[in-house]
Amino acid sequence: MRFSSLFALRRWLPGALALLAGCTDSFAPDVTTSPPNLLVVDGFLNSQGVTTIKLSRAYAIAAKTAPPTETRATVYIEDEAGTRLLLTETSVKGTYTSAAQTLNPARRYRLHLNTLAGKEYVSDYVPVKTTPVIDAVTWRTDNDGLNIYVNAHDATGTTQYYRWDYVETWEINPIYRPQVEYVNGAMRDILVPFPTICWGTAPSTPIQIAKTTALTQDVVSDFRVRQLPPSSNLLNSRYSILVQQHALTKEEYAYWELLRKNTESIGSLFDAQPAQLTGNVRCLTSPSDAALGFIGAHSMTEKRIFIRRAELPQAWRVLNGYESCQPPDSIFFNRSTPPPNPAQVMQSIFGAGTVLPIEEMYDKLGILIGYTAKSKDCIDCRTRGTSVKPSFWP
Repeated sequence: MRFSSLFALRRWLPGALALLAGCTDSFAPDVTTSPPNLLVVDGFLNSQGVTTIKLSRAYAIAAKTAPPTETRATVYIEDEAGTRLLLTETSVKGTYTSAAQTLNPARRYRLHLNTLAGKEYVSDYVPVKTTPVIDAVTWRTDNDGLNIYVNAHDATGTTQYYRWDYVETWEINPIYRPQVEYVNGAMRDILVPFPTICWGTAPSTPIQIAKTTALTQDVVSDFRVRQLPPSSNLLNSRYSILVQQHALTKEEYAYWELLRKNTESIGSLFDAQPAQLTGNVRCLTSPSDAALGFIGAHSMTEKRIFIRRAELPQAWRVLNGYESCQPPDSIFFNRSTPPPNPAQVMQSIFGAGTVLPIEEMYDKLGILIGYTAKSKDCIDCRTRGTSVKPSFWP
């Protein structure tokens, strides 16, 4: 649920249609650059764990910066009896978390917050839903690539409305092993080698929902949550996906469905046109101040799987992500007349730290003539992930 960017797409790109080629003149719509300063509330009340709420402000699609965060707010969970559980702002500005808690399924809850500017917002009271466990996360390959599916059911038949997120993690294997390093204006043998493996992580972005109301049983079978093409560099070594399942109310499902339609079905003359998106968050101090977000209350279940490259079709030409980094560059000391000062060459090339040396180059007589080198992003895998092994990694 990434409200700021999704909101920019659905609300501030007015009426963009792909006109029939050859029938009309092309049209480039204006893009709103100063949208109203709407509060964006992102998250849900976790009934069996830690609740995380992100507060930000709506921003224009043409904005070059990250969405502005709403910091130093007072945020808490509240039941109908007035009992409150405080959320505190983390080191990530605009992100508020609670202690681990268990919400009473016999009560209804809402989110209550006060901004630093003195505005008071509440969500509607909602019932607590219990999310069933994920039966299985499976995968199959076809000509289009790797397909990952989720299977679930609720024997009580009370879930019916589902949503899924995922977090994927993959190994990053850099292709260079530098033997030298440039430190304090001089080249030397490398003392601390660069990591030989890192891990990249990314959350899901598509809105993935399903309902079983038209079925005789509350069963989700082989719902595809992720597809990766055969060439994806995420599959180069070892890949993992953590699928997270949420049970929704009918109203929350309708909100997500409208959000999905507004963000994914714009671009054709025959597409459904953007609809007004209304959540369940409102401003008490200024009723005319709209807010964006739907706060539900439910537990979350999850399941993780791992996939190794060796398990995938050997015919797949899986990329490593470093294709643009090959071959390495060569930095010579003697390719101009008069020959430049080697110290000056090294300082000009390696002084900023954006280009890193790899190894020495010698001529046939054994004389040092330069170094191979490449950009830092091609050498240090920490620019693409972390060298700290995840706790769940085998």
